[in-house]
Amino acid sequence: MKNLVPVTKLIGTFAFSFWALVMHTTLPLVILVVIELILLGLCGSLSRNLKAVFSLAVFAVFLAVVQLLGGGSLESAYVTGLRMLAMTIVFIILLTTTRLQDLTAALVKQIKIPYEYAFMFTAALRFVPDFIAESKAVQEAQACRGLSTKGNVFKKVINYMSVVQPLMLKSLGRSETMALSLELRGFGSNEHSFMSNVRPKGRDYVGIVIMLALSCFVVYLRLQDLV
Repeated sequence: MKNLVPVTKLIGTFAFSFWALVMHTTLPLVILVVIELILLGLCGSLSRNLKAVFSLAVFAVFLAVVQLLGGGSLESAYVTGLRMLAMTIVFIILLTTTRLQDLTAALVKQIKIPYEYAFMFTAALRFVPDFIAESKAVQEAQACRGLSTKGNVFKKVINYMSVVQPLMLKSLGRSETMALSLELRGFGSNEHSFMSNVRPKGRDYVGIVIMLALSCFVVYLRLQDLV
């Protein structure tokens, strides 16, 4: 996975998501999730992202319970949770095996997305881990000042506002600093150069053909009501 260019990984991400949407039975979705976990392990990123996978699994269970309480069957509840899990784990694989600079270059050079939109997409991904880390730091700081998170749901929401306010102020400060840095570096120019070589190679074309063939095969199985 790490040797593939970002375009191939993007196509693979959309292919896995497409397979998850096409499948409507439990067993194929379980197999798909297991394959994704194996790929994450082969990339050497499973241990680092184990907490994220566990959080996604908890959210998948929550979605399954909501589906069940909404009048759905047990099978549809399983499918809803597994489908969400399959469509999110594959994005973890993409982000842990791809440098964001390479992803930006691929979006601009191969997919022909305007640089501003590609930069906005990758910048949002880049700041997610920083935002989570800052959120934890603010919570710890407020806890040291005596903030209590105990009580009913409404009290927790009110107390959490003391975390949201400084977090938003720090985010605004970060945005202003980033905007100033981009302006000084000439952001918005029509000419862009990239150091990364993201041109697909032979193995990338083979991988793309395999994924397209598997997509056709999954659609055929779905038409035959086998997945």
